[in-house]
Amino acid sequence: MLCTTRLLQNFPHTRTFAASSVSHRNRAVVYRKNGDPSEVLSLLTFPDLPPPPPNTANVRFRLSPINPADINVIEGVYPAKPVPFDLLSQDAPLYVGGNEGLAEVVQVGEGVRELRKGDWVVMTKPQMGTWTSARNVDVRNVLKIPSDLGEAQAATLTVHDVPKVNPPTAYNMLHDFVKLEKGDWVVQNGANSAVGQAVIQIAAAKGWKTLNFIRDREDVESLTGYLKDLGATQVATYNQLSDKGFKDQIKTWTGGRSIRLGLNCVGGRATTMMARLLGQDAHLVSYGAMSKEPLSLPTSLFIFKNLTCHGFWQTLWYNRKSRQERERLMENLVGLMRHGKVRVTDMSTFEGSSCALLAPWPRTRDTGDRRQRGGRGEDI
Repeated sequence: MLCTTRLLQNFPHTRTFAASSVSHRNRAVVYRKNGDPSEVLSLLTFPDLPPPPPNTANVRFRLSPINPADINVIEGVYPAKPVPFDLLSQDAPLYVGGNEGLAEVVQVGEGVRELRKGDWVVMTKPQMGTWTSARNVDVRNVLKIPSDLGEAQAATLTVHDVPKVNPPTAYNMLHDFVKLEKGDWVVQNGANSAVGQAVIQIAAAKGWKTLNFIRDREDVESLTGYLKDLGATQVATYNQLSDKGFKDQIKTWTGGRSIRLGLNCVGGRATTMMARLLGQDAHLVSYGAMSKEPLSLPTSLFIFKNLTCHGFWQTLWYNRKSRQERERLMENLVGLMRHGKVRVTDMSTFEGSSCALLAPWPRTRDTGDRRQRGGRGEDI
């Protein structure tokens, strides 16, 4: 689901405090220390922003997603750390939640040539704090995007997105490790996650085939049909993967063609079994570990199949790439979306709802990533 900043008017069970005694038109969901989000988050109201300094812009957020990793940041268990929002508090560090967001330019400062009022932008710097009505941004930390994409798709295009959230992660994993050719196979677990669905769609658009593993569940047939409608070539469950005879079925599906790339967001035994399906000189890319179990791989895969393993974190990709490379990624994704090849799936938008910000906390704390435990990759 997606959360609009308009819902902040009714954020419950938090303290509301003001930045000054003048008229307050803006709101932000903030915290001063790490901890349980339901206990440390507060709603802060603050006045209109002052005119933007040179080379900056004042923006109004149109849509701000709530993702599982945002919860981890607030809890203090995620590697990426936010920067204090000095405008809202001068006496002690104050942090605004949120990593992704679609914003509209309201006013530009002196020296800004690439942006003007009304432009849509997304964030290119991690942890800028997007659960707010408005803020001032350095124009080097945002990218202009077309306004014809639709709010939901645009809001999830953040270039530095955290793992398991958006199309950039899927796109880079499909392109950075193996030079895939038309008809090549990719295998992945967590196929119903947001990234998994993006992998399916991007691969289908490129002519690559996907073997997708999901958890067995009551609605497995419905979910299988849903993923195939997105472009999945084949869908199977982890229970099937445990069956030794299932390898023959996979050979039939692939026509004996080697699987060159594996994508892992689960870890544990399921990934060990999936890795055995990879062919000679294949690459296994891990971008999550939702099972919270260690990944154990047979030495034979490295010796006899020359398996190469990688870790992938989109934030690190961002830090190592030039602005031109980040813009190229954005252009490629926008092109796929404009042609209907990739669409944002299973997103719900809350407007003026008091439940949107509270809903993720117990689910993610108690069960891990809901997208792995159930559902169709729904984001909040």
